[in-house]
Amino acid sequence: MADAADMKLPPSGTRGVEMPKFAQTIFKTMSFMGDVMFRTGVKVQGRPLLRLETVGARSGKRRRAVLGWFPDDAIEEAWIVVASNAGSARHPAWAHNLVKHPDSATVDSGDGDVAVSVEMLLGVERDRVWRRIVETSPGYGRYEEKTDREIPLFRLVPSDDNAT
Repeated sequence: MADAADMKLPPSGTRGVEMPKFAQTIFKTMSFMGDVMFRTGVKVQGRPLLRLETVGARSGKRRRAVLGWFPDDAIEEAWIVVASNAGSARHPAWAHNLVKHPDSATVDSGDGDVAVSVEMLLGVERDRVWRRIVETSPGYGRYEEKTDREIPLFRLVPSDDNAT
C-alpha cells in the first residue's frame, strides 16, 4: 500500500480503448448525468455509486467524478475505487488528482461529504483486491484485457478530520 506521501501512478499504457474525440466532447458536456445517476441510486456493473471530489492536478480547481465502488474487506468503513478508465491506455484524471492532492479528497456515498485519506493499493494486497473485484464485477477484467497498463486501485478511508 502506498500512503499519500509516496503515491505514484504506474506508467500509462501503450494500448487501450480510446473514446473518439466527438464522443469525448459529448461525454464532457453531459457529465451532469453522473450526478443524476448518483442521486437516483443507479448502479453501474452492479455497483453502487459515490461522488468523489478532488482538486485538479493541474488546474487546482475542485473536480467531481461519479464512480462505482467496492466495499473493503480489510477496513469496514472504506471504499475501494478502480481507476480503469474503461480500459484506456491513460489513467483517469481523478486518479492524477488523488495522487497530486490526496489530502483534499472527499466522498459522498449518499450521506453527505466525508473527508477521506487516500491509499493506493500495491503488490500482493492490490492483486488480492483486484481478484475480488473481477470476481464480483467481471466487466473490470475486460478492461484489464484492453490495456497494458496496471489499473490502479485506491482505498478511501474516512479521515480524522470528520471527527469534529
